[in-house]
Amino acid sequence: MLAVDRPNVFAVLFSLALHGAVLALASGYQFGYRIADKESPPSRIVFMQVQPPPQDDAPMRGQELSPAIDSPNPKDLGIVPITDSTDRSPPAKEPATMAAPSAPTAEDWAFAGSYTNKNSKGYRYNWGQQVRSMMGTVVEGPDQGYVRFRIEIAPDGTLAKLKTIWTTSAVAEQLARKAVENMPPLPPTPTGKPLIFEKTISFTPFASDGPPIYKDDCLPDPPVFRNPFAWDGKSPQTVATPPKTEKLDPQAMEDCLRQLPRDSIEAEMARDRREMERWGWSK
Repeated sequence: MLAVDRPNVFAVLFSLALHGAVLALASGYQFGYRIADKESPPSRIVFMQVQPPPQDDAPMRGQELSPAIDSPNPKDLGIVPITDSTDRSPPAKEPATMAAPSAPTAEDWAFAGSYTNKNSKGYRYNWGQQVRSMMGTVVEGPDQGYVRFRIEIAPDGTLAKLKTIWTTSAVAEQLARKAVENMPPLPPTPTGKPLIFEKTISFTPFASDGPPIYKDDCLPDPPVFRNPFAWDGKSPQTVATPPKTEKLDPQAMEDCLRQLPRDSIEAEMARDRREMERWGWSK
């Protein structure tokens, strides 16, 4: 058997024991050392309720009772008491009214009897004004409205035909027809031929037919647009040529300009109002 050196064995054993102790200490520090968490005290919820102070009708300490003083009358101070009324509805609104316009004068009819432009424009306007002036004052309500007639005036100025195209008020139509029946004698038509036209009579407190504008009456009417590709399905298909604007000869233009009157401020205002009502006040 081999001889074992005892000092070496003791050195090895001592080394192992030392390493084991170090390992035990290290493992104990890493896995066993813990700092115990301090337990937090349990939370408590406190409710507080504020009590109103007791009402004491007795006077405060050191305060003497003063004799009763009569309060002044509010009417003597000019104070109007506010009464609590159960009726909260606004006051009744008075209906709007508009008086009948003045009838055309003899001077107006003299001009209308000689003005031939635009299908006797002045004669047609004076006829409508004459009818409206005889209908009387209009009051806002169910009786207001419009009525449109188709009229034919004989060359001597008498009424030949009167046809109602449409109406929004039976009362307005009745008043207008009564005015036409009682209309005074009118001058002959400017062209010496029957005058046929349509006219809308406004029997409302918010609108009136203002005087027309005459300054553009000598300009030719723009051509009426028609679809050049319209087809009835039977005739051969053709593209229609749009009509051209006809120009007046110098002599006809001079005669037309001679008839033009001077437009009034009322006519300009009526023209602007009609444009605004047609295209909108915000334009």
